[in-house]
Formats: sequence, structure tokens, C-alpha cells
Amino acid sequence: MYFRLLHDERSGAVSYLLADLDAGEAVLIDPRGADVALLRAMLDEHQLRLRWLLRTHEHDAMLAGEAAALDTLGAPRIQHHLPASAAAGETSHAVLTFGNEHVQVLQTPGHTAGCLSYLWRDRLFCGGLLAVDACPFQPRPAQPEALWNSVVNDVFKRPAETLLFTGHAQRARAVSNVLEQRRWHPWFGGATRDEFLARVRELPAAEPAGEPGRA
Repeated sequence: MYFRLLHDERSGAVSYLLADLDAGEAVLIDPRGADVALLRAMLDEHQLRLRWLLRTHEHDAMLAGEAAALDTLGAPRIQHHLPASAAAGETSHAVLTFGNEHVQVLQTPGHTAGCLSYLWRDRLFCGGLLAVDACPFQPRPAQPEALWNSVVNDVFKRPAETLLFTGHAQRARAVSNVLEQRRWHPWFGGATRDEFLARVRELPAAEPAGEPGRA
């Protein structure tokens, strides 16, 4: 297996490349349009076919041309909803394959209404779920009640050793684990649902779209 993390120092955005080198197939999680040339070079270096382009969430209203740039990579783009293969069934997850590996797609709304998370082996890529007030383009969760449910009743119910990979790493760690976050997360650790929602109500409202960058 091949695993790479890309971190943008200015915005704090984190992207991930997962690949099965033997099979020559890969997926990208939360890639940035600004990194397309680099990502293409990384794929070419290892002779990888990009099978899926996975986004935990997006703020494309603030990023003119972002989705179009990513689509030049030539892979199906999964965002907002489960893949079509799972849409017909009553399920909250779907499974995507690349080479001999698979990624489970999970519905985890809250940061934005259509947030998805991606489980690969013991690693959960959860985008902005744990950021709460740390997203530079969205200072408060879009759906606080759904966010609480996604984090406390889904992410935190997973095995303690599950590694959590964020989409935001500005003055924060890119990876932690479920045990740490259950105990010490500044918003969820030790808080009740009512306490969490009361704190969120005190956060500033989101500003109008138009700023460059990616969260």
C-alpha cells in the first residue's frame, strides 16, 4: 500500500492519496484544485489509475472552478450523497473498491448538510466534523444537531484505536484517535448535547461566499 498526506500551510487543508501499488489503483480524499498538477504527477510516478475522487465536504461557492479542475483528473467524484449503487437501498453507507482495497462511505452530516466520511482499514477520514469552529470558510456548523449525532453517536462509538484524519490541520493535529477525542475534544469531550448546542449558538454567523481558498 501507498499512503500520502498533503498539507497546505496557508489554509490548513489536508488531502490524502491511498493506493494499491500492486493493482495500480488509487483514490484521493479531499484533493484541492490547486494541487491537480502535483496529484497527476504523483499518480503518474507510480503508474496509478485514479478510481475515485472522494470529498468529505466542499465550499465550492467560494472556489470558482474548483470542481471543474478536479474533474480533469478523470475519476468519478463522490460528494454530498452516497454513490448511486447505494442510493436505492435503505442504508447509511456504501463500499467502493480500488485494487484489492475498499473504502466504506459513511453519511456524517453536520459540518455541512451533505458531509461524508470514508473508512479505510482502521482509518476514518472525517473532513471537518471535528473542526467545529476551525474551518476558515464556515465559522459554525451548518447543522449543529446533526453534527453532534454524527460525532457522538457514530464516530465516538467506533473502536478506541480508530485513527481519525481531519480535513483541517491549521494549528492542530492532522491525525488523532477515537479515544483521545472522546476524552479531550474541546467541544465534544465531557460536554452534554445541550451544552454543545448552546456554545455553537454563540459562534459568529458565516460570511457571504466569495473568499478564495478551500476548507
